[in-house]
Amino acid sequence: MTAIRPEATFDEAVRTAKGAPTRRKVSRKSWQTVIWFVALGALTVLVLYPLVWLVFSTFKPNAEFGQNPGLIPESPTIDNYLRVFEGIAGVPLWRFFANSLFIASMAVIGTVLSSALAAYGFARIKFKGVGVLFAAMIGTLLLPFHVVIIPQYVLFNRLDLIDTYIPLILPKFLATEAFFVFLIVQFIRSIPRDMDEAARIDGAGHFRIFWSIIVPLIKPALITCSIFAFIWAWNDFLGPLLYVTSPEQYPLPIALRLYNDQTSASDYGASVTASLLALVPIMAFFAVFQRFLIGGVATQGLKG
Repeated sequence: MTAIRPEATFDEAVRTAKGAPTRRKVSRKSWQTVIWFVALGALTVLVLYPLVWLVFSTFKPNAEFGQNPGLIPESPTIDNYLRVFEGIAGVPLWRFFANSLFIASMAVIGTVLSSALAAYGFARIKFKGVGVLFAAMIGTLLLPFHVVIIPQYVLFNRLDLIDTYIPLILPKFLATEAFFVFLIVQFIRSIPRDMDEAARIDGAGHFRIFWSIIVPLIKPALITCSIFAFIWAWNDFLGPLLYVTSPEQYPLPIALRLYNDQTSASDYGASVTASLLALVPIMAFFAVFQRFLIGGVATQGLKG
């Protein structure tokens, strides 16, 4: 005979006495977990659907665009990939990738180096007017980029630097990205000053303190800046559109425009295929360095 649990309810006791199976009561917490999983699953599908549609659309012929809005192509083909790898305007695809990679790499180097140096000056060096200058730098975040387009273009045009990468790269080495400077400043301020004072007693100067003490401790912040700088430079369209005029020097965002020229027939299949290929380096870059990004968040609670 099955024993009756002391904490069992009257109905459960009767069922147990009769040999009937006891119904397990689902707690409210379990239902909330199920609802959360369903909601997050639906949100994930909603967010990833454009990417999935882009992948399947690379196998659609041009005739299906506008006629087959569905996900699965009716007549799958790999002609889009063949046309993309052939290049456009007499320039091979690898050249566009190389141009974008060069611009993005130099942007990462310039942004990280200049922002780290400027942040160290704001966070560790005491000089007259540091608060005013820091506030002015933060204020540049409120200044739209479109306000300075014309003055910058006039300046670089007078310096005969149009159709070169210098207007796209030089500002990165001058700590013009206030967001990254602010991010690194906050990170450096969380590091105890006792380390600086101990190094200064041993005869270390600002450069030695910065390179040997500060840089190793702010590595997660530098990786975070590198990720965002690479993505922003890789996806930049307006800057190259203004300063680069030769097709052989086009980065990928400008090259994608060539597939949808309003003066001729648009190649939608090649356009979506090139767009998908342009996403691969960004996803790979983020996949490699995402653990450093998570580490940067985890070390925000650093204490001396």
